[in-house]
Amino acid sequence: MKSRPSFQDIPRAQRLAEHTFTCIRSLLHREAFSGVVLLLATAVALIWANSSYADSYHALWHASVSFGFGSFEFSQPLHFWINDGLMTLFFLVVGMEIRREMHEGALADLRQASLPIAAACGGVIMPALIYASLNLNGAGLHGWAIPAATDIAFAVGLLALLGKGIPSGVRIFLLTLAVIDDVIAVILIALFYSDGLNYSGFALAGVGALAVLGLQRIGIGSAFAYVLPGALMWGGLLVTGAHPTLAGVVLGLMTPVMCLPTRELPRAAVGRIARELEDDRGTAVASNEAAQSLRELRLAQREVLPPVVRVQLALHPWVTFGLMPLFALANAGVSLSGTDLSSATSHWVMAGVAVALLVGKPLGVVSFSWLMVKLGLCRLPADMSWRGVALTGLLAGIGFTMSIFIANLAFSDANLLAAAKLGVLLGSLASAIVGLTWGIIYVRRLRAEAVGSAT
Repeated sequence: MKSRPSFQDIPRAQRLAEHTFTCIRSLLHREAFSGVVLLLATAVALIWANSSYADSYHALWHASVSFGFGSFEFSQPLHFWINDGLMTLFFLVVGMEIRREMHEGALADLRQASLPIAAACGGVIMPALIYASLNLNGAGLHGWAIPAATDIAFAVGLLALLGKGIPSGVRIFLLTLAVIDDVIAVILIALFYSDGLNYSGFALAGVGALAVLGLQRIGIGSAFAYVLPGALMWGGLLVTGAHPTLAGVVLGLMTPVMCLPTRELPRAAVGRIARELEDDRGTAVASNEAAQSLRELRLAQREVLPPVVRVQLALHPWVTFGLMPLFALANAGVSLSGTDLSSATSHWVMAGVAVALLVGKPLGVVSFSWLMVKLGLCRLPADMSWRGVALTGLLAGIGFTMSIFIANLAFSDANLLAAAKLGVLLGSLASAIVGLTWGIIYVRRLRAEAVGSAT
């Protein structure tokens, strides 16, 4: 067989291109970089919405986008297609993360998951109580769930900035807590932020769900085959009055965690096909035979990973570096001059969200964790201390994406919505700064203790 050409045999321009693409792929898999991109999109939105071009910012997101076929036409603002349409992909990834954790992750073992579950519940209940106490008698009370959620991208990205000195138990705890937060947020959206339901839409959503199950049953593994059933589920939920992005969560939870059964193990098939592509002299086989082998190879490659992993990996860069920054750009543009904080309601909405994220989140996470451990119902992971729990609580106060999403559902009044978004931005920023500061102190103490124990 022919030996593989060395890297130096490749043309210089191609070597530079390969090196560039390798660096880009490495950068796209860095959790800290995703947080930076999201932060930049937020900054652009704020600057744009408060500049002399503010009118163009609002005009862009209110521009009508239509889809039609024959006499049927469905027209909605661009803002709708981002928040109610594209965000379905974000919730699809959330659903698949939950499904994976339930199958082989921290949620697979109730004893292991009990502490982060308790911490997540505390991180939802305490901020909601603080917000409600500050908005008890006003129209702002409907936004009580806004500070309940954690932004995984920002929180994990900031944790990555602290370096490898952070124990793995802290990262796992934060990830698990954030996933459970997402579960609770989805339940809150379904129960409290879906208007009066039109039950006729559930029939259409049910047809989509049955189609998904049917395709899975007959062994259809291509993700594209599930686009139409997923669209039916989305449209059905839209008709019901429930938020249509919940279709993404349902699809994510329905995604198989096991590979499609095949007559031959995928890895064995890959090896066999590679051998068949060359004859005994090492020359390529006939093109018609090679075409059939390549079709089998693509199928075998697809089934090496289970669908829940394969689809999530495929969507991750698009959601993290495309959809979420676009969502931030469309929703974080709060006009500071146009927001009237002089009214008591809007003032307390902003203050309630900010204080609930900065104070309520860490207070709820730490107090509920301490109570569970004190009662003997849970115990801290071996490589995690209470300082690590405090760090997790502070970073959990970064609500951003999901908090802004819930704010859009909670308030139809433009001024209250702007006040809520401003509270999310202030509370998340303050939580990030305090969390990063505490994280640096935490890492330094860990290093000092490691040096002390070594001597």
